[in-house]
Amino acid sequence: MPTDEQLAFELLSHTDYGRVATSMRALPFLAAARHIVVDGRLLLRMHRGYGYHQACVGSVVAYGADNLNEASAREGQWTVQLIGLCTKVEPANAELRLFGPTPHYADGELFDPVYLRIEPQVNKVHTLYAGHDRVLQHLR
Repeated sequence: MPTDEQLAFELLSHTDYGRVATSMRALPFLAAARHIVVDGRLLLRMHRGYGYHQACVGSVVAYGADNLNEASAREGQWTVQLIGLCTKVEPANAELRLFGPTPHYADGELFDPVYLRIEPQVNKVHTLYAGHDRVLQHLR
């Protein structure tokens, strides 16, 4: 049976986007981000023009992703939440390729990528199923 950390990273590899949560000016906020999993860490790509990365860097953040809009409880729904310290990084070329192409625009501006890394300290996985004996065997 995989650990929560292994299962969290496996599930995150099945979706491309999630939401990073932190606080900005003492208020909580969520921002969408593209993610990849590399060496037990989560790398994020966000649009620099929003400025959200400034609130994330050096802070403990939460990152969540799920398949709730893509699967039914019969098929197996899941949510993943990671909590850890966020730092700004310059990804290697191999990591950039894993992200795939950047969007051209974000809210009408040219997309200017900024990259962040989360080193998870807490990994939580929650699953929802229609039946009592279902497991995520098809995702492992």
